[in-house]
Amino acid sequence: MSYQTKLHSFHIPVLGTGYTLDTPVNVAHFGISSVISVVDDVLIEKMREMYSKKFDLPFQSITDAIDDFRAKRITAYLNLVDKIVKSKFEELKATLQKKSTELEKFIDMLPDMSTVKQEYLKHINEFGQSSKLNQWIQKNLKPGSIDINIMTKLDKENYKGNDKLPIEYNDAHAALRGFALSDLESSIVLSAGMNPRLSSYFESFEDFYPTPDGYLKKQIIIKVSDYRSALIQGKFFAKKGLWVSEYRIESGLNCGGHAFATDGYLMGPILEEFKNSRESLLHETFQMFQQALKAKNRPYPETPPEMRITAQGGVGTSQEHDFLLENYNLDSIGWGTPFLLVPEATNVDEGTLDLLCKAKEEDLYLSGISPLGVPFNSVRNNSKGIEKEEKIRNGKPGAACIKKYLALYADASGKPTCTASRTYQRKKIQELQEKNLSPAEYEKEYKKIVEKECLCLGLAASTLKVHNIPKEGGSDGVTICPGPNLAYFSRRMTLKEMIDHIYGRINVIERTDRPNLFVKELSLYVDNLKQQISNEVTPIAKAHAKRLETFKKNLFEGIAYYKELFFKNDKLQNFVSETDLTELAKLENSLKDVEITIAL
Repeated sequence: MSYQTKLHSFHIPVLGTGYTLDTPVNVAHFGISSVISVVDDVLIEKMREMYSKKFDLPFQSITDAIDDFRAKRITAYLNLVDKIVKSKFEELKATLQKKSTELEKFIDMLPDMSTVKQEYLKHINEFGQSSKLNQWIQKNLKPGSIDINIMTKLDKENYKGNDKLPIEYNDAHAALRGFALSDLESSIVLSAGMNPRLSSYFESFEDFYPTPDGYLKKQIIIKVSDYRSALIQGKFFAKKGLWVSEYRIESGLNCGGHAFATDGYLMGPILEEFKNSRESLLHETFQMFQQALKAKNRPYPETPPEMRITAQGGVGTSQEHDFLLENYNLDSIGWGTPFLLVPEATNVDEGTLDLLCKAKEEDLYLSGISPLGVPFNSVRNNSKGIEKEEKIRNGKPGAACIKKYLALYADASGKPTCTASRTYQRKKIQELQEKNLSPAEYEKEYKKIVEKECLCLGLAASTLKVHNIPKEGGSDGVTICPGPNLAYFSRRMTLKEMIDHIYGRINVIERTDRPNLFVKELSLYVDNLKQQISNEVTPIAKAHAKRLETFKKNLFEGIAYYKELFFKNDKLQNFVSETDLTELAKLENSLKDVEITIAL
């Protein structure tokens, strides 16, 4: 489905492996686009079985004894979701004659300024529930896109017995193949950086190439943190005759899940650069794209395909939503973390939902629990963390490594292992005991080892609970990864309430002290810089000091950009408050006080 047909100015990004796994089933028939994670094919297979039974559809298990089972599970599940969404959407359109509330809900949730909404109201006033209105509905109403996400670095090698399988059977490669061979007409979102071998694998699938009339059945979206990364990746794909249809900009720290901090580059200046360089990015990549298609003797478009720029990370008010769209000419805004409080849209069990509703700033933190070694957003007192601490107290740290999706480190035999696994942690603790460290040093290093958490089970547990599917590996502890923005949302919401909030029809935020998203992100980066410095051995080695100085310099440049933006832009009356301006000045002064002591 072409992006031009999408009816909303927001999308729901991927939220962990399970939280949005079936979100399209819940929201796509209302025209809302969302993103599925395809990391966990075991969970995917269980969800396919559950939904097949729920909708009385045939189900045949795809066991791990079947060749290419991972890709086949993903293809089968995506086809099932596609079928269910199409069926629900057809039912919704058919309710016109039944005077059902579903169609009214679809229209009511659209933005008030939506042309489609205004035309519908005009048609129903002029023609009533007539065949003309029905024809208009068939032509103009579309379901939301069922997009999928792949973390490019989760590309573990796989084995059959002791024999390593070809690269095509690596986790990310198989996931890509699962999507590419599905019936979906949608997009694949690539996150967590560049994987050249995976990116090259796109060339193997026909659906990523344009048809003679320029249509792309499957589109490529890359999640980026800055313009340079977008240009490099866009060119990489273009040289292969593959088009990047969307560059999805995400805040490095003011987001959920894994946090990939930039070197002090802030979201505002990044968006400004994309705005100013958009046409250059389009034409530069299009020339390469066109030439590559010609060289492959493939059909090529005479004019550039659609290229979208979207953003996500920390957006929390309709004023922020509207400002980002208008000031930076964006095509859509991602709203992730707040949707964790919308049971109609995401899989959050009752206990975890209650925890999220009560969470404050101090409860939301960047942790070291991820086996990937990347900072990971977490919330204190989540049930998986409590379960982990109990094991540590009992002298049994680590988890049984059942799924192995994050088993990315080679053990002594060369086989992949996970740093959250019981086997790995036992070995590392034994090595630590042999170092004869002081009690303080030992405790510090010990905590680093046992802090790692089994995300494979933790991120799936809530979905299993919501759908009454038996727990995995004897554990029902839940890991959840909301962004800092959650602190300002304090109650569960209906889907309509959340959308009405996004479009400014209501306000669900009860607190009056929520900072502007740019100011909040800046505060997170200033704290991050201070933390990086505190982690260094003083005086700091020249190479590290140079990087930290660059980080600090980029933050000052970002502050200068915000000062100009906030004081010279007359559109900002509802976007930034006097409190935000005061906080901006405080953060600038705080940054000035940051000292980086360089080794001679």
